[in-house]
Amino acid sequence: MKPWLWLPPQLAHDLSPLALQLYSLINRGPTPAWNSFAWNKIVFENRLGLAGGVDKNGDLLNVWSHIGCGFVEIGTVTPDYQKPNPGKIMDRSTADEALWNKMGFPSLGASEVFYNVKNFKQQSSLPVFVNIGKNRVTENDKAHLDYVALLQRFYSVADAFVVNISSPNTFGLRELAQPANLNKFLKPLLKARTELNEEQAEKPILLKLSPDLESDDIKRIIDTSLENKLDGFVLTNTTLSRDGLKKPFPPEGGVSGKPLQAASKKALQIVSAHLNSEKSKKLIISVGGVMTADDVFERIEMGADLVEIYTALIFKGPNFFREVAGQFNGK
Repeated sequence: MKPWLWLPPQLAHDLSPLALQLYSLINRGPTPAWNSFAWNKIVFENRLGLAGGVDKNGDLLNVWSHIGCGFVEIGTVTPDYQKPNPGKIMDRSTADEALWNKMGFPSLGASEVFYNVKNFKQQSSLPVFVNIGKNRVTENDKAHLDYVALLQRFYSVADAFVVNISSPNTFGLRELAQPANLNKFLKPLLKARTELNEEQAEKPILLKLSPDLESDDIKRIIDTSLENKLDGFVLTNTTLSRDGLKKPFPPEGGVSGKPLQAASKKALQIVSAHLNSEKSKKLIISVGGVMTADDVFERIEMGADLVEIYTALIFKGPNFFREVAGQFNGK
């Protein structure tokens, strides 16, 4: 049993930065190389990274670089500072190996996070993906302005971007992924990237998908994304489904961990098959229900280029990255 699991979830969350910093000081080491991979001029020493939502502000980038991550996705970052949603925002179920959250993009804002990433990238080659989202006060018809502003702010320091329009915790956000809205939303982002490319090297943009989509909706999103020259997909965000849970989480908010496993794998299968000949050009990151080393290896065999963890960090501990490396290299 991990000692932090005896603590209330919010307290454990609040203490985790200090605990992780101490852990990384004691257990620091070089990034373990296993199944190394290069894509779009980004080099990954290994294929296992940290999912968005853990290090929202890039405060702990040095920690992840010392405990075995092959890459890190920070955020979600919003243009301006915003607090979490009011009320209870997190819980866990040990019986389900699941987390529930209703955080809603708490963020220090782009300016603060930018300096965290900039300072880290001056001393480390660890790839950093910046997950970007809108402030909750921004109406959907103006949402693209928030995402464009974030692209412009982080373009010089991020290795790649993850566009988050799939979180269930910002009211109306998932509407941006609907067929009638997605093309209109994406075009200004890609136009902004083209303009930024005139002075800097092109940075990949990935779209993070919801696990609650029907198969046909996933395919339509992929087609629209390809038309707009997006570079890949993160599969998937947290789910609104409560099927099979032993613990009755509130109906609102997203669930991650083992209950998300089937939906995440299904999305990976659908996207890999639908991309067909385009797959080799796109980056696919699988996340959701990855709880063991075998889960990591399975996702890679299923077609994922990279794999991320979130909930496994809580239930398995920060040594998970090195345990996976050890199992791969011991094969």
